[in-house]
Amino acid sequence: MDAAQLLLGALLFLLPAALLLHLLRGRGKPRLPPGPPSLPFLGSVVWLTNKPSEIEPLLRRLFARHGPVVALRTGARLSVFVADRRLAHTALVERGAVLADRPALPSVRLLGESDNTITRASYGPVWRLLRRNLVAETLHPSRVRLFAPARAWVRRVLVEKLGEPGPDAPAPPRVVETFQYAMFCLLVLMCFGERLDEPAVRDIAAAQRESLIYLSRNMPVFALLPAVTKHVFRARLDKARALRRRIRELFLPLINARREYKKRGGEPKSKGETTTFEHSYVDTLLEIKLHEDGDRPLTDDEIILLCSEFLNAGTDTTSTGLQWIMAELVKNPAIQEKLYREIKAATDDDKEEVSEEDIHKMPYLKAVVLEGLRKHPPAHFVLPHTAAEDMEVGGYLIPKDTTVNFMVAEMGRDEQEWKNPMEFSPERFLPGGDGEGVDVTGTKEIRMMPFGVGRRICAGLGIAMLHLEYFVANMVREFEWKEVPGHEVDFAEKNEFTVVMKKPLRPRLVPRRIQMSDSAE
Repeated sequence: MDAAQLLLGALLFLLPAALLLHLLRGRGKPRLPPGPPSLPFLGSVVWLTNKPSEIEPLLRRLFARHGPVVALRTGARLSVFVADRRLAHTALVERGAVLADRPALPSVRLLGESDNTITRASYGPVWRLLRRNLVAETLHPSRVRLFAPARAWVRRVLVEKLGEPGPDAPAPPRVVETFQYAMFCLLVLMCFGERLDEPAVRDIAAAQRESLIYLSRNMPVFALLPAVTKHVFRARLDKARALRRRIRELFLPLINARREYKKRGGEPKSKGETTTFEHSYVDTLLEIKLHEDGDRPLTDDEIILLCSEFLNAGTDTTSTGLQWIMAELVKNPAIQEKLYREIKAATDDDKEEVSEEDIHKMPYLKAVVLEGLRKHPPAHFVLPHTAAEDMEVGGYLIPKDTTVNFMVAEMGRDEQEWKNPMEFSPERFLPGGDGEGVDVTGTKEIRMMPFGVGRRICAGLGIAMLHLEYFVANMVREFEWKEVPGHEVDFAEKNEFTVVMKKPLRPRLVPRRIQMSDSAE
């Protein structure tokens, strides 16, 4: 036997042993999360038969097949989705720094926009500066109290608009449109420090909403081969730029007016002027210096993006939440009556409104709002996170730069954690209920996460809860909300920027205060 034959024999003997050793070594290592097969350039083959806008039912099928952690690919990008609350707590709270970053959006680069916003910025000094400014200078309780007169004004606007249609109207109104308008009235005032007239507010609301919905529906395509799709879908980019220009045209004069206001030392432009507010979010943005960029101030375009972000965060989610909660109260008149009795007991009859001090004395009101957010979170996903390094979730490897998202609605409706989860039962948040003492910040554990959790938790959690409680209480005090034959409440969902009612709520509103005055006579 020559040397070549001896070498070949040795190799034939050693190769199986080496392969077995490799398999044994790899057995203990985490593997990528399961998911459908992928094709080069396209990503997961499910995109051949499923639209990105229909991802939620697709994910439910994948969770049922593979378990609470699944992976999808869009082009070369790997995205992981987590449906288990305990795994979410481990990832977002216990190891929060690893998932505190955001994925880069190709559409943002193609539009030439800055990443210097609170939702987009990388986890670092610019993000900390922008978030700290928002929390300390606009959303801090001392600042929130300054806007109490603005909330009272918007409450009057809301009640007036809701009470406009008479009993002879051909059909009850779609109340969500009134909710959206009222929330824009409030957030525009908080943002720009100016109480604008109705046409101006509606112009801003229309521009913001059109841009928001168009971008959310039409920009995800650029995640797939942006070098190619930017040419194939050039018309989409042109439309998006036109929508952004419209927002700039509306916002820039308001920002410049605020600059002038500050130069005047906070004095009104004319004597007796009552539409200008003493504080605004824009005021704080005009003071910011980006230390990481030579202490430069924010550009006009950066301020416009931050204002747009502020309005989106405070209007669409709140108006969506209000519609879902009021729909449940229409469908459950006994719950509405119980809430009304609590409101009546805590508020003097001769007071014009349920005050912000009053609502702190209403545990059932808070339970109604929490139950609405649990069953109908306005967003069914958190904003996506990016892994800053390789990490493990549920025994699976999450490689660095992977996009990771969490199933908000699935956690809040998990039948293993909640009794009869699709039943609207505010009592679950009262003593003895399965949601007693729930912490929506998710610090100790996650039972529900309508505002996200961890380091990128929604900065506006506190003011969102205040607005929901304040406006729900006042709407129930002013009107009895009744279901209308032919316009029954339908809880089917529809994806826009938030998850809204597919069939908008159309109730009959019976004024309660008139009934009270009539009975007194």
